Amino acid sequence: MKEKTKLIRISEVIDRTGFCRAWIYRLIKNNSFPSPVKTGERSIAFIESEVDAWIDEKIFYSRNQAA
Repeated sequence: MKEKTKLIRISEVIDRTGFCRAWIYRLIKNNSFPSPVKTGERSIAFIESEVDAWIDEKIFYSRNQAA
């Protein structure tokens, strides 16, 4: 069975990453963070699995960099 795609708001992304809103937008602009999905005229959300994969990748890279 296919897992449902879940969208999370910027506030959740801030909580998960520990980054401020401006830094997240800078990472997006530099293609260093998953792009948001436009959910309305003035609202965006992020695909939870993409954000989680980005965090996991950063942890993996950090742990293996020191080895």
